[in-house]
Amino acid sequence: MSRKCSGELPPEEGMEVDCQPEDLSRCLYEERCVELGEVKDMRLEAEAVVNDVLFAVTDMHVSHSLSSGLDVAYINVETREGNRYCLELTEAGLRVVGHGFDQVDEELSSQYHETVYSLLDSLSPGYREAFGNALLQRLERLKQNGH
Repeated sequence: MSRKCSGELPPEEGMEVDCQPEDLSRCLYEERCVELGEVKDMRLEAEAVVNDVLFAVTDMHVSHSLSSGLDVAYINVETREGNRYCLELTEAGLRVVGHGFDQVDEELSSQYHETVYSLLDSLSPGYREAFGNALLQRLERLKQNGH
């Protein structure tokens, strides 16, 4: 679900917020934003993707060099095998667009994956192993806690 900050709306379309306009800069993003239909802010989605799987890769971060926006974001990932990729995140999903950080190869035609888990599973045996181990550890903790 997407969010658009009320600070971006024209004055005639202003919305009620929990803080006064002069205090807007002090308000947290979530407090001054409202949901707008099904459009996603891909920059926020990209940060969530990184946080979800960072434990299972060597390095992963949202690109600072490539332009991200409401409709597209780029994520750099280095697998446990040492392979580097640039991923494109859009409404269609995630796909590899380059074989290096901050690289977009327009001629590269790779399939979209609905989830980052599916994409990394196809690229990295080390990811699969780390993900499986994390799952087993969690199950063991649940078993020890009597759940």
